Amino acid sequence: MFRGEELMAIPREKLDRGVFKHVESLLAHFWDYKAEVEKIREEIIQATPSRDNIGGGRGNLPGDPVGKMVVALAEERRLKYLAQAVDAISAVYSNLPEAKKELVRLRYWDKPQRYTWEGIALEIKISRRQALRWRNEIIYQIARRLGWM
Repeated sequence: MFRGEELMAIPREKLDRGVFKHVESLLAHFWDYKAEVEKIREEIIQATPSRDNIGGGRGNLPGDPVGKMVVALAEERRLKYLAQAVDAISAVYSNLPEAKKELVRLRYWDKPQRYTWEGIALEIKISRRQALRWRNEIIYQIARRLGWM
């Protein structure tokens, strides 16, 4: 072990490059997706239909139950997908040591991106190679949590 580091879990199976990039994208947009999950949940809560027709007669809004159902199902699927991604990233991030959390913040969450991998490594006081290993480990953990490996 170097510099008080725990042993890294070296992945036995290889993650497809496209999946790796997709998980990185999810990580980079984590805060946007987290806000979107909250927005969709709020919209679903607010969209509870009101059946009251106090004045009697027909309402003046056209009814499209199939269209409403399609939109609701699409929103529900998107909500489920984004919620799973947000939960997986949150769980992995919360279990990371502080130095690895700093790597995530510097690489994926600081906007605009200020550091290269060399700059991140210098900031955390590790080698560039070690920073990339940590990145790989974090991406693999998120992919595992999502069931993609």
